[in-house]
Amino acid sequence: MKAAGVKAIKDELKMRSREDLMELCLNLSKFKKENKELITYLLFEANDENYFIQTIKDEINTEFEEVNRKSYYFIKKSIRKILRTTKKNIRYSKKKQTEIELLLFFCKKLKTFTPSINKSVPLTNIFDREMERIKKTVSALDPDLQYDYGLEIESIQND
Repeated sequence: MKAAGVKAIKDELKMRSREDLMELCLNLSKFKKENKELITYLLFEANDENYFIQTIKDEINTEFEEVNRKSYYFIKKSIRKILRTTKKNIRYSKKKQTEIELLLFFCKKLKTFTPSINKSVPLTNIFDREMERIKKTVSALDPDLQYDYGLEIESIQND
């Protein structure tokens, strides 16, 4: 089966009744965990972005504490998993400030991580890549926010 385009889906949804739409949403939530997480975000957390950001930061903290530190191989795998989860949550929000806040927090945690990421090229590359992504996203914001986030970026890189 070939998936329909976004426009075709949008047109079809306009013709459906309220009950049909509710049934479609419930069916979507049954198939994938990501669908359920997105619906949860849209229904319960989208109106309080600060709470959402704090919740994700708490998750990141917990995941960093649980990292297997036996070797850099395991550390790298765990860090990539944390980053994948963080980016998935960023996609739910679609807000640039949320993306910057969460990635900055991730980079701070990574920079202060023990053992040091400087002894591992893959971990250093992850850090550098995310810092570049943050800088690119910040450049699209208004000048006041660019300045504020610029100071934070500098403090992370200079530590």
